[in-house]
Amino acid sequence: MLDRLDTNADTPQVWVVAACFNEEAVISNFIDRLNSLVSISRLVLIDDGSSDQTVKKILEYKRNNALFKDKLPLTLLQLTRNFGKESAMLAGLDYVKGHCEAVILIDADLQHPPELIDQMIKAWRNGAEVVTAVRNDQDQESRLKVATASWFYKVFNGIVDSIQLKEGAGDYRLLSAPVVKALTQMREFSRFSKGLVPWTGYQSVEISYQRVARIAGNTSWTPWKLLEYAFDGIFSFSAIPLKIWTFLGLTVSGLSLLYAFWIIFSTVLHGIDVPGYASLMVAVLFLGGIQLIGIGVLGDYIGRIYVDTKARPHYFIRAIH
Repeated sequence: MLDRLDTNADTPQVWVVAACFNEEAVISNFIDRLNSLVSISRLVLIDDGSSDQTVKKILEYKRNNALFKDKLPLTLLQLTRNFGKESAMLAGLDYVKGHCEAVILIDADLQHPPELIDQMIKAWRNGAEVVTAVRNDQDQESRLKVATASWFYKVFNGIVDSIQLKEGAGDYRLLSAPVVKALTQMREFSRFSKGLVPWTGYQSVEISYQRVARIAGNTSWTPWKLLEYAFDGIFSFSAIPLKIWTFLGLTVSGLSLLYAFWIIFSTVLHGIDVPGYASLMVAVLFLGGIQLIGIGVLGDYIGRIYVDTKARPHYFIRAIH
């Protein structure tokens, strides 16, 4: 196997960054499969506050292979707690910035096939600034998850004007050094990397792949977390939800005004009529619900502004191994 430590000017420095959270069941297999690729120079793992044996297994790999030059050099960033995948990926990008020519972001659960990395590097060498892996129609995830993801992309692209997301594109990407520098300059707290990468405007090439089911372990992405992440994406790139509720408020007000004129006209012609209790309650509850939803949307935007103005760090590193 090619000695990774004896690199020279003709060998591009391509580092791999992967966030890990409770991946003890797959992390050893993940490292072994990356170790078989001679095209990458270093692996940077970010432990996002795992509560299982993930850190222990990574450190065992480092100890067992410290003397072998043909093994993939590995760095572990151990965060102090679980800050979330977006913050963990940012920690990795902050660490590798300026040390390599390209970075590959990949999930450690092996749903992203590491063997695709060679194709990504080839596309980068041919001039691509970003190489995005896009899931094909043979995705092995559940039909419900695939369908809801498809709906999200359609909704996002329908209300966001500044960028368009490619359906099936995720976090599996190769980023050239200028792109890494651009992404680390954007420090908003509610990060949505799927949108931040195309927002930078760098030239992107797409490569199709089949996402497989997890070979072990359980995903940490619950339906609620996925919904919250979807809102992060929409609210981070569009103010249309606020405009929708403005339009809805004007529409409801207009209909109420027309109804008021109808009541006046009916009273003049037919006299005073006693309104029904049921219809009155329906109207009150409907309008109250509309108002609460509108206040909720407005509050979500204000809450994001509040969090960003505090300018707290995205993460803290306990140790670098």
